[in-house]
Amino acid sequence: MNTTNKEKLNIVVTGGAGFIGSHLIDRLLKKNHTVTNIDNFDAFYDESIKRDNIKGHFEYDSYSLHEIDIRDKKKLSDAVSVNTDVIVHLAAKAGVRSSIDDPTTYQEVNVTGTQNMLEIAREKKIKQFIFASSSSVYGKNPNVPWREDDTVLQPISPYASTKVSGELLGHVYSHLYDIRFLALRFFTVYGPRQRPDLAVHKFFRLIHEGKPITMYGNGFTSRDYTYIDDIIDGVISALNYKNSLYEVINLGNNNIVKLIELIEVIEKTSGIVVKKENVEEQPGDVRQTWADISKANELLEYSANYVLEKGLSIFGEWYREKNDIKSKIETSH
Repeated sequence: MNTTNKEKLNIVVTGGAGFIGSHLIDRLLKKNHTVTNIDNFDAFYDESIKRDNIKGHFEYDSYSLHEIDIRDKKKLSDAVSVNTDVIVHLAAKAGVRSSIDDPTTYQEVNVTGTQNMLEIAREKKIKQFIFASSSSVYGKNPNVPWREDDTVLQPISPYASTKVSGELLGHVYSHLYDIRFLALRFFTVYGPRQRPDLAVHKFFRLIHEGKPITMYGNGFTSRDYTYIDDIIDGVISALNYKNSLYEVINLGNNNIVKLIELIEVIEKTSGIVVKKENVEEQPGDVRQTWADISKANELLEYSANYVLEKGLSIFGEWYREKNDIKSKIETSH
């Protein structure tokens, strides 16, 4: 495949009704690409949220939706055209803690589903495959910031192990079948449309309901929070990458924030003093995530442009508008 940023591509996005997927499709459609969205509207969280994420996509003739479970290879094959240029595989069972309760289903969806998509790429000679991996693959690795060339992966949840498996499957298919496979390791993505169970969204909901925030590990766990627009920039750049056949690339912010610091910024951006409760850390959660993004910068010209306060301000505006809440900051003036 020889593409430039100006060429129109036929792109399959799995999991395109979710948080990251719907933002990606927004951008792809605005760039005049043709998009096939494959999503099964998994019941992990309210289906109506995902329906709302994609309602604007139907305004484009270049968009189609196929409601398919990625474990169903026959239906997947019927939905994916031989004219597809790129597969962006975002679909997966999400959630570290949920994977501990149901590891078998996570294996079936995340590993078998990924292999199904790779098989379709092989059979239909689709030569560009972008895989949504996760910072969770690094697990308990103490060598920070985490670099892609550090092979000491210590995943501590079934979810994380499925992402490692997906990367390794990609290496096999790249080596044997000449498929360019790019595994993008996402670091704690937040922004409008974020899943309601994830920290930023959950914290905003709790403080507006006047409920306390639960701080695992006394607030000293830390994350490399990455704003959604930065992540989408990285994925868009990966569509046209063609300098090698297999790469694993961190997409993060290269800046760690302690949980207690995150809460302080949320207080500032919301104008509400947060009630806090300390509890023990949860099984499967790592103490910190921290991305070295020098490889992404080199290969994808990627940079993180959103500092936490800016990203949380945008999220807060979206949350209040979505829930028809007047800002405490506005009313205080």
